[in-house]
Amino acid sequence: MTQASPAPVPAYLTRTQERALALTIAVVTANAYYIHPIIGEVARGFGVGEAEIGLVPALNQLALAFGILLLLPLGDFYPNRRLCLIFVAGQTLCLGGMVLAPGFVTFTAASTLLGFVTIAPYLIPAFASRRVAPERLGQVTAQLTAAVIFGILVARVGAGIIAARADWHTVYVCALVLMVAVTAFLPFAMKSEATAKQPPAGYGALIASVFTLAARHPDMRLSAAIQGLNFATFTATWLALALHLTSPAMDYGTDDVGYLAAIAAVSVFSTPRLGRWADSVGPRRARLGAAVVQMTGIALFYPLGHSIWGVMVPLLLTNLVGPTIDVTGRMTLFTLAPDIRTRLTTSYIVAMFIGGAIGSALGTAVYDLGGWGATCSLLLTMSAGVLLLSAHAERRWRNSAAVPDG
Repeated sequence: MTQASPAPVPAYLTRTQERALALTIAVVTANAYYIHPIIGEVARGFGVGEAEIGLVPALNQLALAFGILLLLPLGDFYPNRRLCLIFVAGQTLCLGGMVLAPGFVTFTAASTLLGFVTIAPYLIPAFASRRVAPERLGQVTAQLTAAVIFGILVARVGAGIIAARADWHTVYVCALVLMVAVTAFLPFAMKSEATAKQPPAGYGALIASVFTLAARHPDMRLSAAIQGLNFATFTATWLALALHLTSPAMDYGTDDVGYLAAIAAVSVFSTPRLGRWADSVGPRRARLGAAVVQMTGIALFYPLGHSIWGVMVPLLLTNLVGPTIDVTGRMTLFTLAPDIRTRLTTSYIVAMFIGGAIGSALGTAVYDLGGWGATCSLLLTMSAGVLLLSAHAERRWRNSAAVPDG
């Protein structure tokens, strides 16, 4: 009786491959965030209002949520390398559609499809995790996570500067050039032996189990709702702020908005330290503390929001703790069984991007209807929701821990 040969162990990635994968994540993540500082310029370019232009980032985020739900599970059935090459090439084609779009509808459709196929940032870490030495897994994972933050920062700062020096269309031309380069070198960056995958017989059941598991875990649903509101606050803040600062009344340029976006770099330094604090006090208590600080910052947007120097204060506070609300939310999932963690995390991420879509639409629509004051009221309401739900989650956990077994 012959034994089946074990699945081949893939070769470890070289340092050059690791850096190339981090660069890929940064570039493909950036595509969704170029519009943040230039949203007013894009609206004027197509001759649409603030409420209409808000559909572009809103539909992009909503499509990304559906893409994560429907496409990400394919990674359990097909090689991550093959899927990444297909989806990154698809992003490049969609970005080309945005560059060549003759009108607003075509531009929005291409941006929406771009969001749907932006799956590589979630597949690449899984690909890399099986191809690095165990003692370097944390280091490489942190490097790939930092690439997401780096991509968002560079997108917002770079888009503002390029639009001020040229125009908003040039921003997307530059983005297309970057994507063509990434599409060309990615096959070499991900060159590795294929690993065995199970046949795709249970795809439908796997998708259904995402909803079933979410229904059985109220703590996950609570964390997902908190992060959905948190990300809605984030997208609404940046899009409305760009419209506010580049309005005729304020008369700042897109480059000013881009420079302002660099404040988000504070989260690169604060998040790891606050993460260690969350390890010591517990994720739910840490999330509650972060929500208090964030709401304090949000409350300052209206009184300080009439100059670019004034908004730096609330932006600094919100960016200091905003990502920590996400990190602590994910930490609440880590105590669950490993075989269901990925699917619960899928539900969590889907909820986050649905929140981002709602925030994008609401932030621009409310600004269009009521200006900066109405927008600040919206942000304060959503931030209060984050705080109240975080307090409820912390109290619920404390009460459950106080109940003795048996």
